[in-house]
Amino acid sequence: MGWQLPFEVPNWSYAQAVKQLRSALCFGIQPMLESVEDMLAELGDPDLAFESVQIAGTNGKTSTARYTAVILRGEGLSVGLYTSPGLTSYTDRMELEGKRVSATGFAHGVAAAAQAAARINAQRRKSGKTPYDITEFDLLTVAAAVVFAESGIDVAVLECGMGGRWDATSAFRSIKSVAVTGVGLDHMRILGDTLEKISTEKAAIIKRGRSCVLGVGTATPDSVEDVFLHQCEEQLVRPTLLRPLHLDDARGEIHPGTPRRHEDLPFACYEIVRRPRRLGGSLILDVKTPQARYTEVSALKPTYQAANIACAIVLAENYLKRALDSRALFNSVALCPTPGRFDVRRADPLVLVDACHNPQSVATFLSSVRQIVPTLDMRPTLICAVLADKDVDGIVRLLAPEFSRVVCTQTVSPRALAAARLADVFRRMGVEPVATCPSVEQSLDFITRQGRACVACGSITTAGEVTALLG
Repeated sequence: MGWQLPFEVPNWSYAQAVKQLRSALCFGIQPMLESVEDMLAELGDPDLAFESVQIAGTNGKTSTARYTAVILRGEGLSVGLYTSPGLTSYTDRMELEGKRVSATGFAHGVAAAAQAAARINAQRRKSGKTPYDITEFDLLTVAAAVVFAESGIDVAVLECGMGGRWDATSAFRSIKSVAVTGVGLDHMRILGDTLEKISTEKAAIIKRGRSCVLGVGTATPDSVEDVFLHQCEEQLVRPTLLRPLHLDDARGEIHPGTPRRHEDLPFACYEIVRRPRRLGGSLILDVKTPQARYTEVSALKPTYQAANIACAIVLAENYLKRALDSRALFNSVALCPTPGRFDVRRADPLVLVDACHNPQSVATFLSSVRQIVPTLDMRPTLICAVLADKDVDGIVRLLAPEFSRVVCTQTVSPRALAAARLADVFRRMGVEPVATCPSVEQSLDFITRQGRACVACGSITTAGEVTALLG
């Protein structure tokens, strides 16, 4: 017999589950793992019913998680995938065997998590302890553990929501392999205001007994790499270092500086053989790992996905402790969806969305745009909406000189920056928007009526709303 729920769970609808999750938003982000650990224990340790792979990083971790999951499925394993945030709905966050979990299954998982939370808080009140503030992400993560355990998967691929040390996914005790894609200045109020402080939080997922991949974004500056190497040394972990064969192949993915060579550590590298020549064109790369060499791995993706594909290959190898089946790998990578990441949602007129939401990810996105459409006047119209708690000036400073036509708008998120305020930022950066629209839907209608191609970016919610509108 596999894992089973140790107590009765109410039969919630999807709407009831969403209501519960939204009510938990008031607790924000809590830097602690005890609440999730206690919820998992109350549920009879569903996290121990399967093995796990965990991925942290400022940018690229969602794509790396998706590639890792599809590669492991290609190797014959039953795989669950947990990512954040959802692009169009809460159910986007959980997948079983490459398919989004059903609304019914999702609601069941949330109901189980909420019931566990209620039980442990009742116990804490009875013993005179302060009840936990159970956050939305706590509930979602425990719900994923329940969904995965009941489905009988072999392995779960877990994307850290933020940081690593206190991320709810770090409460799982079945993590066998980890990867860190890179480090950027994001979530500074919580993680710290320097690359080194943020690195320390992300490096905490590196623990004794786990294999580890340090992605290209951890290589520079030296002070960042030192944080990760120190954690590895303390935990007696020999990491595999992933580096581009040519620095130009990691444009936007790597901080200024020259990566150091570490002859005493396992090493993997990748080389871009062919860059996409049009929007939606083919990316081809070679990847060399300590286990094998994989040539002409192909995907209809932008250049920046090369680092994520290579990281996923090495991570999958580390977890399996062997080389991958080349034919299965090629098929898996070629067919892997990356919703919201340089994602063509409509072909004519073109609508492309990208979930870039901080200066580093915007720079990476723009590097691919420049390669494919080098002439400024030939680029699509930009639809831009950002969140007020992000580095708005940093994002706009990068976007403004790259598009001759800009439409400013805002998402439905309570964290959204007002469209008029965003337009003022563009003006301050020397660009007069062609339109300012109060909603993403209206901005998309404005562009569509003109029959123009467009690119929508600036936040994950922007990409999600456009994706939902276009189906």
